[in-house]
Amino acid sequence: MAGQANSRDVVQRSDGSWAVTRPGGQRALFTASTQAEAVQRAGELLQRDGGGELRIHGVDGQVRDQRTIAPGNDPVPPKG
Repeated sequence: MAGQANSRDVVQRSDGSWAVTRPGGQRALFTASTQAEAVQRAGELLQRDGGGELRIHGVDGQVRDQRTIAPGNDPVPPKG
């Protein structure tokens, strides 16, 4: 989706596990047994991918927290 900020969602799946997804995406990028583990991994993914918004959904599906993740340290930054 061009023009949209880099973002990820942490949502609960029907089996009770927690998934990291792209907005509107059906396929999980990562799954975990706990929400805390999914939040940590989502932050790491966003940091690696240049930073962005992390939305954490509660068990009711509503967004309960939103965080801005800064980009990580790129060992090979672009020239110029």
